Amino acid sequence: MLPVLVFDGNCGFCTRSLGWLRLIDGRRRIDSVPYQRPGVPESLGLTAEQCAAAVQWRGADGSRAEGAEAVSAALSVALDADWPNRLYRRTSGVQRTLYAWVADNRHRLPGVTPWCTRYPQDCPNKPLTG
Repeated sequence: MLPVLVFDGNCGFCTRSLGWLRLIDGRRRIDSVPYQRPGVPESLGLTAEQCAAAVQWRGADGSRAEGAEAVSAALSVALDADWPNRLYRRTSGVQRTLYAWVADNRHRLPGVTPWCTRYPQDCPNKPLTG
């Protein structure tokens, strides 16, 4: 089973960030899904509210992370390197603060057409947005 990154499919900045991750993840080591896809939050033991608040990560080993830690975990897998996780452990306070600011302002940041607009079949339910 591939690790999975759950993101806000109604967010253009989130969709753009996912595009960058996919460029880095050339070997397709990570699955990514919008939390608005029916059953996604529940399949991971999450609520839609948790997913709306922060990106979520489930590692192939069952590990869980959210927010900045989830981004670091995804980068570590995509790059096949542990340095993003080691950097997170050393700078977690700063990264969490920066992530919280980005999450709170993500709809104001430059993005692309949101995933759910481009692929409405993935997001048939009325979504929560953070």
